[in-house]
Amino acid sequence: MAHARDDSFHSPLRGTPYHSRGPSTASDWNGNFDRPTTSGSNGPYHVSDFAESRRGLILPGVNESYRPASSRRYDDSEWRPSPTQGSFSNLISPTRQAFLPDGTTPPASPGFHPGFPRPETPGSPYDTNAHGSQGWPLAVPANVAHSRSPSDLNNKTSYHDRFVALPQDEDSLPPKAMAKPPGPPGGPPPDGGTTAWLQVLGGYFLFFNTWGLINAFGVFQTYYKGTLLTSNSNSSISWIGTLTSFFLCASPISWGPIFDVGNPRILVLFGSCSVVFGIMMTSLCTEYWQLILAQGICCGIGGGCLFITATSILPSYFSSKRALVMGISASGSSLGGVVYPIIFTYVQPTQLGFGWAVRIIGFIATLTLAIPCIVIKPRVRPPGRRKIFDASILKEVPFQIMNLATFFGFVGQYIPYFFIEQFAATHDLGLEFWMLIFLNIGSIPGRIIPSYIGDKYFHPLKVLATTTASATLLAFCWIAIKDSTAGLIVWCFLYGFFSGAFVSLQGAAVASMTKDLRTIGTRFGINMFAGALGILIGSPVGGAIFPTSWPGAQSFCGATLACATACIVACWFAWQAQLKGEAATGEKLEMR
Repeated sequence: MAHARDDSFHSPLRGTPYHSRGPSTASDWNGNFDRPTTSGSNGPYHVSDFAESRRGLILPGVNESYRPASSRRYDDSEWRPSPTQGSFSNLISPTRQAFLPDGTTPPASPGFHPGFPRPETPGSPYDTNAHGSQGWPLAVPANVAHSRSPSDLNNKTSYHDRFVALPQDEDSLPPKAMAKPPGPPGGPPPDGGTTAWLQVLGGYFLFFNTWGLINAFGVFQTYYKGTLLTSNSNSSISWIGTLTSFFLCASPISWGPIFDVGNPRILVLFGSCSVVFGIMMTSLCTEYWQLILAQGICCGIGGGCLFITATSILPSYFSSKRALVMGISASGSSLGGVVYPIIFTYVQPTQLGFGWAVRIIGFIATLTLAIPCIVIKPRVRPPGRRKIFDASILKEVPFQIMNLATFFGFVGQYIPYFFIEQFAATHDLGLEFWMLIFLNIGSIPGRIIPSYIGDKYFHPLKVLATTTASATLLAFCWIAIKDSTAGLIVWCFLYGFFSGAFVSLQGAAVASMTKDLRTIGTRFGINMFAGALGILIGSPVGGAIFPTSWPGAQSFCGATLACATACIVACWFAWQAQLKGEAATGEKLEMR
């Protein structure tokens, strides 16, 4: 390393006991130095002079003003000997200093080194008589070089950043260098930026190809009952969509810990391949058991990988906008619930038939899933090892009540999405196919607007309780709609709006009660497993009831949503009680 001469650095020391300009006639370069004096000879100084002086070397990023520290001594206990690999790689160790001419590589450590002439040798590069009265710039071991760069002056974090980046032996590092920074890994969420919004885009298409397919299952239910599986009951056919929903919600309890250890891209790649493979295999199915395996299980398990990533990636990038961005992302499922039914309904009756209608859906899924495969990125990998499953999460009362609310909510919420077409056909209301589209169109603003309110004005739990209560009332009002097409259209828009808020706000509510975001994937996995159990019950039970009693199925839908509302309210009060208990113990709170 060449050390350019820097008079601005050395001139304040020139002529003082700490700057040697004369020849090193009294040194044998192996430690036998004369003590410096203020005389004209001003010879090199002894190692002990560092301990006796109060002069401190200048550390870029530490001594910010670049003036000698007036209070630091080299015999302080915090100063440790350090390796000599790389400039500024460690704290300064007390070393001797010599003179080094321009263009000469400094020795790796103080003392005599083969190939470097002794300073007392006449005519050597260190002989200041041969190179001018002022001598050469001060040279020190490589790890404490005095040369400065603009980054040292302008970037106060350069010392720390370069220190951390260099591979080191932990035994040689000072204690402060090995200390972990306090707080969550990576600091607070950035709440914006290109990378953060790309995660929203990726999450949007993950929802598009998970819940979007489930929201579109109504057209498959109608086609299977009328054409492909005529001998099967509505309840048995609904098990295909039920299994898709179940595995989509249940498998995240396994995928969540994988997300938490910093591997979301693995989940996205595996999930995308599984969903596309399941769709393509569905296009070849002709039997009930084949549809169970392809559309029910394969798409469901792959969708679980995508769903846990879509819900867990955003809280690490957003805090004040968390509910809003989760709502925007979740609205992708509503668009999928509009696009996929239209494609299937208009392609399937043509000469292309069922097979190519499903394959076109698979091609769209392949194209749209390529986006999250590229853009999804963990903000920070958790440092060190962590538990695969943190059992302490299960001891939190508000979280357990929220799981119960999710269970009841998913029991009743999707009954209209599965059976609204058959309801319209049974009552000769017309526009059977479009009723499912109206439900999904209504859920687009339903996922975004309540989420925005949950960020801006009220806590997500309060907004979730309000929207779920509204969906409960609409479920009971559904009983009265028997002969009005216009009334059913309005009902579909309204129910889609209020029920659509459940998916986005349910995730935001769980995130709002999470202190350690490193466990967010595990929490979402547990919460969605509770929802999976609800889905496993809801649609088959509804399908078993409505052939003989539509009011019975509608009442079942309303009753389960009422239970979900009660649990959300109970969760709010339990969480407030927990916050008060933490306030009494002095823990930091974040209340709205």
